[in-house]
Amino acid sequence: MSYEFLQILWFILIAVLWIGFFFLEGFDFGVGMLLPFLGKKDEERRAIINSIGSVWDGNEVWLLTAGGATFAAFPHWYATMFSGFYLALFLLLIGLIIRGIAFEYRSKDSNPKWRHTFDWMIAIGSFLAALLLGAAFANLARGVPINENMMFTGNLFTLLNPYGLLGGVTTVTIFLLHGANFLGLKLEGELRERVNVFAKKLWIAATVLYIILGVFTYIAGFWQHGIVNPGFVPFAAVAVLLATGYFLNNKMEGWAFIMTSLNIVLTQVTFFTMTFPNVMISSTNPAFSLTIYNASSSQYTLTVMSIVALIFIPIVLVYQGWTYYMFRKRISSDKKNLVY
Repeated sequence: MSYEFLQILWFILIAVLWIGFFFLEGFDFGVGMLLPFLGKKDEERRAIINSIGSVWDGNEVWLLTAGGATFAAFPHWYATMFSGFYLALFLLLIGLIIRGIAFEYRSKDSNPKWRHTFDWMIAIGSFLAALLLGAAFANLARGVPINENMMFTGNLFTLLNPYGLLGGVTTVTIFLLHGANFLGLKLEGELRERVNVFAKKLWIAATVLYIILGVFTYIAGFWQHGIVNPGFVPFAAVAVLLATGYFLNNKMEGWAFIMTSLNIVLTQVTFFTMTFPNVMISSTNPAFSLTIYNASSSQYTLTVMSIVALIFIPIVLVYQGWTYYMFRKRISSDKKNLVY
């Protein structure tokens, strides 16, 4: 395999890892953020937690794998992004730690105040992670200050610009909608009906914000940096998001979930199509941008990684698919059927 082929291959594989993470952790974060608002009593909140209880930690593995693959395949990309986004990534880590602790310790005490506190920790941790991830990817699409030495020259407030925050808030609303649709598939009874009503309201907010973000993305991206035109893909992403409303109104929960899943996948495809062959666009000077060619590891490293990936990725996918199949049944908020 040629060196250029391997560089392109690993760009695609890392894109797939991020797509998988946003798709799976998207409804995961959404469920977490919805927890204190949808569950009116402890049994209902436990049922909501149980809907993702068997998968939430497995979903986070996609983030770790994406980070590890970036480090191995494109070390300059990893070094620039993780050093430049250090504070933002630290806050992301705090959010993930908070929600992880809350999942594990919530049921250690039956005291309502104890459980209420951990419910909010799950919601806050999920919100913080979703907001920061959305802001980070919005900034990567817009371009960040990078000098000729591949060094990020901004700070945390550079990333918290209006466009970055719009990307973060839009990601939060899309994840909320995705999570609500997932709960519509997993829950029963009155709680399920409550989720469906809430999902219709979320759909309106998510659609409006998504369209606004799309308009600003074209302005910020094409006019400022001349990045690649992603063609019909972003329009398809808008179309499936609009279709979500139809399926929600007709109580077709499975199709509604498929539509939000496609929206998240197509959004990420749009991002990676726009930026290719760049991995980090420099707003200081396009000539300083990091690409798959100047940021990658050696040909030998990429060759070894490709062989390992070919062996283990199918195994991981089969295992995770089996996990979702085994825990596919709906969950009731009836206390005698709940697992704490």
